Order: sequence, then C-alpha cells, then structure tokens
Amino acid sequence: MGDTIKLGIILLIITSIAAVILGFSNSITADKIVEAEAMVSEEARREVLTADKFEKADVQLDDERIHDVYKGLSDSGEIMGYAITTATSGYGGNVEIITGISVEGKITGIKVVKHQETPGLGANAQNQEFRDRFKDKSTEKELVIVKSAPKNPDEVQAITGATITSNAVKSGVNLAIELFNTKLAK
Repeated sequence: MGDTIKLGIILLIITSIAAVILGFSNSITADKIVEAEAMVSEEARREVLTADKFEKADVQLDDERIHDVYKGLSDSGEIMGYAITTATSGYGGNVEIITGISVEGKITGIKVVKHQETPGLGANAQNQEFRDRFKDKSTEKELVIVKSAPKNPDEVQAITGATITSNAVKSGVNLAIELFNTKLAK
C-alpha cells in the first residue's frame, strides 16, 4: 500500500511539473500565434481583393456567421472594396472563407481559410479552379450551386462529390453579398 501512495505522489509531481511547463509555453507563444493568424488573414484578404491596405470596417454585424469586415483602401484612402470573413456549416464542420467584393458590386475572389472537410472531396474547395468559379459574379442576386455546367450568371458549379461543402462556401459568399448589399454598397 505504501508503494502505491509513493508512486501516486511521484506521478502527481511529474504531471504538475509538466502542466506548469505547458502553461508557461502557452503564455509565451499565445501572442505569436495571434500574430501568425493575423498575417494569414491579411494575406488572404490581399488574395481576394486588390488594395494597398486594409482597415477594419465599422459595421454592425447582426449574424454570428459573419466574423469580420475589412475595407480595402488605395494609398489615397479611396475604398476599393471589402473583404468579408464568414463561417458556415460544411460536411465536417465550419468552413471559414474570406470573400472579396469590389465597390462596383463584383466578387473579386474567395479564399477558404479554415475547414475540416474530407481530403480529396470537400477539401477541394481550396483549389483555385473552384474558387475561380465565384470570381466576377455580381452581387445583384444570391448565388446558386448547380451540379452541371452553369446556365445562368448567378449559378456556380459544385465540386463533384462535395455538394455539402460547395453549398457551405456558397452560403458564406451569399452572407457576404447580403451584408454588402444592405450595409456597405453606396
């Protein structure tokens, strides 16, 4: 019985030391992780919208699926468009995308920044070929996912075998379109 207590105390000491070390490591790296995520988001905004700088937009977000909105500005301060981050439900979890929309009301690009979709299927939402299907679409109407070649300007062809993921991306883009039309378009 005494050996069991002795081993329990040793195990308690070892795990306590490990917990302190992990907590200390987390406190040291937390700021660097936030910085790295901010850099990735900035890079994604630059991919979806051509602008010299980005500034967080002062807009009321009424939908929890819309995470943030940035204005894309020229060097002279002229608004070039908006980069809107949304997260909607996909097959494996939330699909977070950034949608670029020009002040003229055209989608300038999309970028999937986080997802938990199936490799080889839903994960193909990150592929340039799929992302380009949204480019230059108008914000006048909501987009619709179709399984065959699009026949109308508001249609986007789904990823083969990943309709749920395709619909998640479309829903995120449509949230950005709705926000643009109701609160950002002039």
